[in-house]
Amino acid sequence: MAKLVEQAERYKEMEYMEKVAVTTREGEEQTVEEHNLLFVAYKNIIVARRASCRIVSSIEQKEGHGNHDYMAAIRGYHARIEFELDNI
Repeated sequence: MAKLVEQAERYKEMEYMEKVAVTTREGEEQTVEEHNLLFVAYKNIIVARRASCRIVSSIEQKEGHGNHDYMAAIRGYHARIEFELDNI
């Protein structure tokens, strides 16, 4: 699974998004710079998740009907990425 995570290139995008969101003060308007940073972080997270889905899907197709346990793990990981996309 570690190799799959590495191939999907999912490292620290969520940490970056959280740091940007924390900089926004509650009840205050965002500055243009804060807005742009948040937009870029959001976009990068979406792009990364979509790329991860494509990579995992490709691996899933290449593996085909191999080891049942490994295929189940790949499908579970793919479902997790899709869940994350749905909840961003």
